Amino acid sequence: MAKSKKTAFFCSECGHESAKWTGQCPACKAWNTMVEAPTEPVKIAGHAGRSIAIGAGSNAKPMRLDEIDLDEEDRTSTGYGELDRVLGSGIVKGSLVLVGGDPGIGKSTILLQVCRNLAGNEKKVLYVSGEESLKQIKIRANRIGEVRGPLAFLSETNLGTIAEVLRKTRPDIVVIDSIQTMFMDEVTSAPGSVSQVRECTNVLMQIAKGEGITVFIVGHVTKEGVVAGPRVLEHMVDTVLYFEGDRYASYRILRSVKNRFGSTNEIGVFEMREDGLREVENPSEFMLEGRPEDASGSAAACLMEGTRPLMLEVQALTTRTSFGMPRRVAAGADYNRVNVLMAVLEKRCHLEMSSYDAYINIAGGMKMNEPALDLAIVLALVSSYKDIPISEKTVVFGEVGLAGEVRSVSMAEQRVKEAIRLGFTTCILPRSNMTRMDLPDGIGLVGVRNVREAIDLLKRV
Repeated sequence: MAKSKKTAFFCSECGHESAKWTGQCPACKAWNTMVEAPTEPVKIAGHAGRSIAIGAGSNAKPMRLDEIDLDEEDRTSTGYGELDRVLGSGIVKGSLVLVGGDPGIGKSTILLQVCRNLAGNEKKVLYVSGEESLKQIKIRANRIGEVRGPLAFLSETNLGTIAEVLRKTRPDIVVIDSIQTMFMDEVTSAPGSVSQVRECTNVLMQIAKGEGITVFIVGHVTKEGVVAGPRVLEHMVDTVLYFEGDRYASYRILRSVKNRFGSTNEIGVFEMREDGLREVENPSEFMLEGRPEDASGSAAACLMEGTRPLMLEVQALTTRTSFGMPRRVAAGADYNRVNVLMAVLEKRCHLEMSSYDAYINIAGGMKMNEPALDLAIVLALVSSYKDIPISEKTVVFGEVGLAGEVRSVSMAEQRVKEAIRLGFTTCILPRSNMTRMDLPDGIGLVGVRNVREAIDLLKRV
C-alpha cells in the first residue's frame, strides 16, 4: 500500500494548500507563490516529554461573558503615548504583536526602548535576539540610555530552547527579534521558510494565549513592503504594526494594519535621533515646517488619521510638456487619484491639463489616501498652473467628485479646531459641512459647492 505524501504546496501569500505545484494560486490568483512544505502536524516535545506550548490545555472549560473578569491591569502602557494610541491605549495581556518594516527603520530600537520602559515599571521582560550577540545588544542598549529593572537578554534561535527558558522564567513581556531567524528541530526546512515561520508563530501564539505572556515579534519585509513569509502569519497574530518612512530621513510613521483590540486608523509619529526614537506629540508643526513664502503650488490641508487631525503641505508643480504624452508623478498621494482630479479640471473647468506635466508631493514623507485631500491637490495644481500663490494662513480640505462638486467630509469641526490652534485664519471647506457644524470663532470659513467656486477664491485668499 502506497504511503501518503507528507508534503504539500502552500501559497506564501494567502496560505492556500494544494497537493501539487501550480504556477498560479487558485485562491488569491498570485503567480509563482506556491512553495513545498510538510503537511503532518509537528509533534513538539521538550525536556522530559513536556510540550513546548506551556498552556494548561487539560483545564480548559467554556465560560460565559459575565464570568470573565476585566481589570485595568489587562492593559499596560508602553511609556510612549504614540505607541499606546496605535495599540489601542496600551498593551493587552497575552496578545501577539507583529512589528514589520524596512531594514534600519527602527523596529528593534523602538522595542528595546519599550522593554526599558516596562522594566522600569517592574515588569519582567525578556528580549530574545536571533540576529545579534549579547555584546552587540549591550552596545545598542547603551545608546538609548540606562536600563534598569528586571530586563533580561537571550541570544538564541532554537525555539525549543527559548520555550524552555520561558517555562522557567515566566516573563510578562517577550520580544522575538526576528521570527525569520527562529527554527524548530522538528521542522526539516531552513529558518525563514514558510514551514518554520508558520510553526514557530503557532508555538508563540500558544504560549501567549496559554500563559498570558505578551509576545512582540519582529518581521522582515519583502521588496513589496509586506512581511516576509506566509500571509497566514498576519492572520495568526492579534496586531500588525508597520514602520513607514525613509530610513535616511529622521521621521518615522507607525501604522496599524490589523488590531483586534483597537482602531486601525491611528498613527504614531517618531523622530530618529542619536539616542534612539523619540515620539512627536504634535506632528502637524513639523509637517508644515519650512513652508515656502509666496510660492505658487503650495496648499495646506487638514486630514484625519483616526481621531487625530493632521496638518500637512501639498506641493504641486505643472510645466508644459515637451512630448506628446504628459508626465504624472505623485509622491505620498494616490497616482490614479491625481489623474482623475486632473481630468475633472480639464473637463469641468476647461484647463488644458493634458498639455502639462504634473508633479505632486506630500511634504514630510507622509502617505495619505483620504478623500479630503482632493480639494487641496486641486487648488495646488491650479495655483501652480496659474502661478497664483495661496496664502500661508489658508487651510483646505474636501472631497471632489467627478462632476466637479465638493462633497462633505467627516469630523470637519476637529479639522477646523486644529487649524485655529496652529494660527490659520481662513479655511476653505465643503459648504455642506458648514450647515452641520457649530461655526467657531477665530477663523474665516469659506464654503464651496464645486471646484469652480474654489478656483475663483485663489485671487482672494
